[in-house]
Amino acid sequence: MKFLLTSAGINNKSMHDTLVDMLDKPIADSNALCIPTAMYGHPWVGPGVKAWQFISGNSENPMVDLGWKSVGVLELTALPSIDEERWVQLVQETDVLLVSGGDALYLCYWMRQSGLADLLPSLQAVYVGMSAGSMVMAPNIGEYFVGWTPPGGGDETLRLVNFSIFPHLDHEMLPGNTMSAAERWAAGMQGPAYAIDDQTAIKVIDGAVEVISEGHWKLFSP
Repeated sequence: MKFLLTSAGINNKSMHDTLVDMLDKPIADSNALCIPTAMYGHPWVGPGVKAWQFISGNSENPMVDLGWKSVGVLELTALPSIDEERWVQLVQETDVLLVSGGDALYLCYWMRQSGLADLLPSLQAVYVGMSAGSMVMAPNIGEYFVGWTPPGGGDETLRLVNFSIFPHLDHEMLPGNTMSAAERWAAGMQGPAYAIDDQTAIKVIDGAVEVISEGHWKLFSP
């Protein structure tokens, strides 16, 4: 699977061009599934109007509204209650997964419960994450970002990439997300860690990592 891990969606031309290159065809010819599940676990963004804004493409974070051939909704909390043949082929045939922000551990829990986590490594689709949707791919998120607590505790996530992510660096609405805070967070992580702002994305194909940025970011090595 190919990953484009963003802080706040496809916010600039560099990220947009990278996404088109990863799809290997125009966005207008590509089918998407959006996953809003992470939003329900975070008190700031769900449930309610912001979940609708993401799904309908009316949010401030360009993902669903990029001009896809089609967009469907894949709600992970519903999947354990329906037969796999109702959704697995749909996921296998889609061109891109658009995964919202919210709570990374809540998203991780439902990715595992639904069976999507087991399916992800075999997919040919491009995975586009936003904030928590990006963080969930890491080995863990760090205590700084623990909100919703999984039944077993801890901060472990899916480990589909070998680095962790501190999103929304220096965001004006998140005064705690400073570079100094990112440095303290990174000091507690066991592997490589990136702090990225909303103009930055991390592209991963077959384990090869490339930063795509029109903003600022920093790699913290262990």
